[in-house]
Amino acid sequence: MSPSDHGAFVALVANVHAFYRRDFSDFSADVWWNALRPYDFAAVSEAIGRHSVNPDSGQFMPFPADIVKMLDGSTQDAGLVAWAKVDNAVRSCGTYNSVVFDDPLIHRVIVEMGGWVLVGGKDEKEWPFLRNEFVNRYRGYRMRSETPEYLPVLIGIAEAQNNRTGQKSVPPVLIGNPDVAQRVMLAGQDKPALGFVRMSAQLAANRPTPAPRLGAA
Repeated sequence: MSPSDHGAFVALVANVHAFYRRDFSDFSADVWWNALRPYDFAAVSEAIGRHSVNPDSGQFMPFPADIVKMLDGSTQDAGLVAWAKVDNAVRSCGTYNSVVFDDPLIHRVIVEMGGWVLVGGKDEKEWPFLRNEFVNRYRGYRMRSETPEYLPVLIGIAEAQNNRTGQKSVPPVLIGNPDVAQRVMLAGQDKPALGFVRMSAQLAANRPTPAPRLGAA
């Protein structure tokens, strides 16, 4: 959450305490705020709502740890959904094509893990380990209040080769919701994040292969 959410958040928690007939203080407000500040306000509100209708625990006043537990489960689910998009894209269009996902965090995490060609070129034995790494990294960013910088396009083998020879590349493949993917591409930063290496630079130092090694599903 951002500082602008503080007032609405405190009002929400105060209402929760009133609903469960518990006293509310400035100290309580600070504890709740510091515990849940890394999360999105809408997600916190939704998690509190889900707690209140839980037949097993909804009759009890929730503590910040209860809401954090629910939210962490949500980020795990979101990470697995994002990975499913990556997995399907590698298998369906491969790493020869450049791609744009409808989720900017996928771009950030894939670049951190070495880039589209490197990740998609891993074999089946490495795939479960890549999935775990991806989900953990994705969850870390999902819990932040702001979207980090990311590259607008995940460069594939064909575009990397064309960039080096000055030839024109075909448009990237849009993965997921095409309208959202277009907005993700337009909002991306066409420069490497601090400490990152652009995929074209990586490919220049490595001989590209014509297709990813990952077998079809």
